Amino acid sequence: MTALAQRSLVPEILDELAADDPRALASRRDLARINALMFQAPIMASLMRKFIARPPDRILEIGAGDGTFMLKVARRMARDWREVELTMLDRVGLVTPELAADFAALGWKLETVTADVFDWAEQDITGSTGGRSFDAITVNLFLHHFDDDALLRLFSLLRRKAPLILATEPLRAGFALAAARLLPAIGVNDVTRHDAVESVRAGFRGTELSNLWSAAGGRPLEERRAGPFSHVFVGAAPARDAP
Repeated sequence: MTALAQRSLVPEILDELAADDPRALASRRDLARINALMFQAPIMASLMRKFIARPPDRILEIGAGDGTFMLKVARRMARDWREVELTMLDRVGLVTPELAADFAALGWKLETVTADVFDWAEQDITGSTGGRSFDAITVNLFLHHFDDDALLRLFSLLRRKAPLILATEPLRAGFALAAARLLPAIGVNDVTRHDAVESVRAGFRGTELSNLWSAAGGRPLEERRAGPFSHVFVGAAPARDAP
């Protein structure tokens, strides 16, 4: 059995830093570059085109961070998807008015929710969502922060919020780990150097997310490697759970 055969979760430094800590600010800039190197935005956009049959009215992004990732996705989709209502959820409020204006320029309306994802997801659907359902939930580099028990709990909650979930996560593989260890060559800071390696060790492979989604009562649609560094998962909620 190789060292990467099973997931290994170690707390990431960025999660422990204050939002305005200079090391955190630098690491979030690093993350934007890493997202670009991993082709996360085009990968997510391709999943949306494949699995969302018609232009959606409302999308929820969990673990949204500062919103720059989803803005890149929106720019790829906006010509065909107009007047989308996007809700960005994160436990720390990082989205700036300037970013909201960038979404507005695309014809998208942005709402931000600052909350723990479990606390929010356990709320009644008539709570923060105003009784209106989402067409899809998107997740980028977020699910790997949780162990399997927590993911099972989260999936059990999320499948009641939308008929579809689309996730782009780190691939747990030797090449991805080697690439993470080379990130100092592009000048990332100490936080990113640590967290990138641990993200790969906590990432996914095979049908791990599909198995958890199935155990939560959902129906997996696709799970696979996407490029050298990424792992994607798409799951559907049972029709009886449709909000």
